[in-house]
Amino acid sequence: MAELYSGELTAAKDAVILASQVCRAVQATISAEALEKKDRSPVTIADYASQAVICKQLREAFPNDPIVAEEDAADLRNSENAAFLERATEEIRKIGVEASADDVLTWIDYGNHDGTGNRYWTLDPIDGTKGFLRKEQFAVSLALIENGTIKVAALACPNLATADGSGAGVVFLAVKDRGATMFPLDTPDATPVPVQVSKTSDSSQARMCESVESGHSAHDQSAIALEKLGITAEPVRLDSQAKYGVVARGEADIYLRLPTRKDYVEKIWDHAGGVLVMEEAGGKASDIDGKPLDFSVGATLKNNRGVVVTNGLLHDQVIEVIKTLDFS
Repeated sequence: MAELYSGELTAAKDAVILASQVCRAVQATISAEALEKKDRSPVTIADYASQAVICKQLREAFPNDPIVAEEDAADLRNSENAAFLERATEEIRKIGVEASADDVLTWIDYGNHDGTGNRYWTLDPIDGTKGFLRKEQFAVSLALIENGTIKVAALACPNLATADGSGAGVVFLAVKDRGATMFPLDTPDATPVPVQVSKTSDSSQARMCESVESGHSAHDQSAIALEKLGITAEPVRLDSQAKYGVVARGEADIYLRLPTRKDYVEKIWDHAGGVLVMEEAGGKASDIDGKPLDFSVGATLKNNRGVVVTNGLLHDQVIEVIKTLDFS
């Protein structure tokens, strides 16, 4: 894709592919009975294993780069969670990575950086935990941030349909100012193909996607926004940063993540990878006030409220509608 940041892009690509293999293997073991019991142990195991693998890969490739990740190993060090640690270690070994339990704990804790400094990676080892448990959409999202700007992204969506519809599993790659591409997860040596947002400029023809979980986005306010924009099609609901991928490749025109409460602050790992992929595909992201997302203030987007993503052509119109909504 580009010589600039080519080492970082290769490391990120390899890391999310490895992590996706672990996540898929664990997801395949989820039973209907486990879902009935609301057993979250599979996603816990996959979360830790995914973070461990990615942090190991990054530390080996870029030993001086800090990592801001969602998990830490404190709970795994408790004796009552020994079974989780054992299983996570076992799953990592299954994909050909030599690991002891102590290695896994160390690798996970490489992700304990606070998001200060000029250069760091941010990682969500499994974005969309409920989608993962339902055997639906989830993502492994990794991004490099330098001086508050997202420079490199690798976004793996193991259950998202491939571009030709022949299977499932896609990896999106992006480098700042170099465009975005994707390739099938199961054929990592395939030539990545460029992705581009839609050309929809008539809001009444737009397709919107949002989170499945109403706790993540105010669905009632989304419905009002749809009506004001003249959109009659029902919103497509899917979990995780797969929504960024869907907008990036032109299958949706708008993604809304509207505040559900005044004090909620978005985390950088929930957005960084997807934002760069979508922007490099020609789209635009801001908060609900139209302000750019600020990735320069640590591990959260504390200077922003909510997230609005569009194909760019519709952005101003969508923001004007959202300004009329009530988030009190």
